[in-house]
Amino acid sequence: MMPSAITEALERAIQSLMTEGKEPTVALVKARLREPLPMPVIIQAIKSWKQHAKVPKITETQAAPVSDSERIAQLEAQVATLTTRLAALEQVIQAK
Repeated sequence: MMPSAITEALERAIQSLMTEGKEPTVALVKARLREPLPMPVIIQAIKSWKQHAKVPKITETQAAPVSDSERIAQLEAQVATLTTRLAALEQVIQAK
């Protein structure tokens, strides 16, 4: 997949979610893509979309695989975020 095609695919996926009133998440964006993309690329696109309302141009180097230690750090950050979200949801459920 060419870098411009990656950017366009990410923009389409995120825009379709926004049109439906859904907040883009890695899982939702990944589910909308026709071809799989590395998770760091999707994460970067979502972060950029939230900050600037646009997807950054994806270059070949950005789509390159990351080292194991970088991948572990990204996954640990994702687990921390999901744990926080889960705790918040549990509090909402308990408050009902």
